[in-house]
Amino acid sequence: MTSDPQPAPGSPAPVPPDVLVVGGGLAALRTVAALREHGYDGTVRVLGSEGVEPYDRPPLSKHLLDRPTPAWLADDLGHDLHALADEVHLDRPARSLRAADGGGAVVTTDRGDVAAACVVLATGAHAVTVPGWRARTLHTAADADALRTALGAPARRLVVVGAGWIGAEVAGVAAAAGHAVTVLEARPAPLTAALGDHVGGLTVPWYAAAGVDLRTGVRVAGVDDRSVHLADGTHVPADAVLVAVGARPATQWLTGAVPLRGGAVPVDESYRVLGASGPLPGLHAVGDVAVRRSRRHGWVAGGHWDEALHGPDVLVRRLLGVPVEGPEATPYVFSTQLGHDLTLFGLPGGDDTVTILGDPAADGWTALWHRDDTVTGVLVVDRPRDVGAARRLLARDDLPRVALPDAAALPDDLRTLLRAVPAT
Repeated sequence: MTSDPQPAPGSPAPVPPDVLVVGGGLAALRTVAALREHGYDGTVRVLGSEGVEPYDRPPLSKHLLDRPTPAWLADDLGHDLHALADEVHLDRPARSLRAADGGGAVVTTDRGDVAAACVVLATGAHAVTVPGWRARTLHTAADADALRTALGAPARRLVVVGAGWIGAEVAGVAAAAGHAVTVLEARPAPLTAALGDHVGGLTVPWYAAAGVDLRTGVRVAGVDDRSVHLADGTHVPADAVLVAVGARPATQWLTGAVPLRGGAVPVDESYRVLGASGPLPGLHAVGDVAVRRSRRHGWVAGGHWDEALHGPDVLVRRLLGVPVEGPEATPYVFSTQLGHDLTLFGLPGGDDTVTILGDPAADGWTALWHRDDTVTGVLVVDRPRDVGAARRLLARDDLPRVALPDAAALPDDLRTLLRAVPAT
């Protein structure tokens, strides 16, 4: 495809002569790879901030103690960023963004400005920190190295603040390695933000079974070098403290440059950044930094692995006028924690009804969130065969409708349910 601007097939916009990708993670790498896969031969430049090659973040917590080196995406995906892009600067973080005269945008860095006709924002997210707390977070490879060093050997006392995905994963691997682990959660149950109190509460017995001391409904007042101080005046001794209370889109450098929605960059179905009156010319965002408008789910936060993996292909196809095949990507989370495998598809709502298939006290179960008969999300626990059924159920243009039978007639698994009452 020529690098000169000319109309792309099926698109009113010209193909940009150059693309600047801001970010050095999965979404950035996949954007560069998709550009080349779809025939783009214009100039592609990359600005990263960590100073290391792109790597996969989920193993940082899932394999904190048994994989001391990052899971390099060049090995896992077969993409050589340096071969695909014309310029790669992995230690040149973006500081600000402004519109360029005559179109496109300009990114300011400590080593000068970089202008491009098309800029793709893929700066990801950062871990939430609490000012004044002497604690660690886990979001980067450097964070993982520091936490491994802090744990060290012999066994240490680890306190994890937050029983979300990261907190639960780290608690499980640390306890399995012989460390004394305490998890402090302010909400009534683990994973409440993602799964709600009821389904999150079904994971509570896993902590004791794994040798982890879980305390819910606990407020932390402060953290020092040797202990975590609670709001009730008590304290929990610690050799290391991990604060795992979530991540936020890395948009501080975009303040005033683009409108934000809940701290993320709002984009349309083509990943074009949305302004007050529509898409902003030449500006796209993908991955954790973005929140995508979805006909199926409303607004989809970028903090889903499939958004970073598959979203760039959609972005590039729309940018170059290449047809997009199949339905939009389904929000997807996979977690291995405390001896259990959890797979979540869709976006459960806080007011949705929850139906449980199987016995959570036994081996494997599945949760369905639904509004009347419309299924909004599925969580599969320790059931590999239901994972495929859940993926197929939500891999469609519209949310599926399933006429659920009365509780007494509910089967124990999703596959049997869908054979009895096929989704429409």
